[in-house]
Amino acid sequence: MKRESFKSRLGFILVSAGCAIGIGNVWRFPYVTGQNGGGIFVLFYLIFLVCMGLPVLTMELAVGRASRKSAVMSYKALEKEGSKWHIHGWIAMLGCYMLMMYYTTVSGWMVAYFFKFLKGDFTSGMNTDDTAAAFGNMLAEPKQMAFWMIVTVVLGFLVCSRGLQNGLEKISKFMMSAHHCPCGAQYHAFRGVGRSEILSCSKSGCGL
Repeated sequence: MKRESFKSRLGFILVSAGCAIGIGNVWRFPYVTGQNGGGIFVLFYLIFLVCMGLPVLTMELAVGRASRKSAVMSYKALEKEGSKWHIHGWIAMLGCYMLMMYYTTVSGWMVAYFFKFLKGDFTSGMNTDDTAAAFGNMLAEPKQMAFWMIVTVVLGFLVCSRGLQNGLEKISKFMMSAHHCPCGAQYHAFRGVGRSEILSCSKSGCGL
């Protein structure tokens, strides 16, 4: 079976960005920054990103481009005979499975919040205590969290089942564009804006 490749350079860049940014930068980074000094925290974050994150990203791209194989098989294809670099490939696979426990849970929270937003559970005038209570109530209902986690996993399987170009690349273009939309629902949900204001904003093309 012939392996698929990316249809466009933009698709590759967006998929790579989606993998590299990580879900923690979407939901956790803002308040962690506020709790740890603001600008100085961002400065050190960028320093460590350049010193540690960039070399790892470059290494991953180089190994993948040279071998065009999976994480485990790429090391086996490139390593010298008798070396043990392929063990790192297995560790990387294990890390991915461990990350999925976290990613699917938090992604389920985000889908649940989006659904609650559409229902009107988040309204204008909500304060920090109200939003904290909404989060606490969700954590107190394991069945609800399990349901949204399963929804996230099923959606992920559906995307992957369509292949690289028609699945992952296409959905990444859409999701990354939606993530940077200035009238995104997530942005306004955390500001406590009601649905009528969102609709008004989207119709008028506001730049909030």
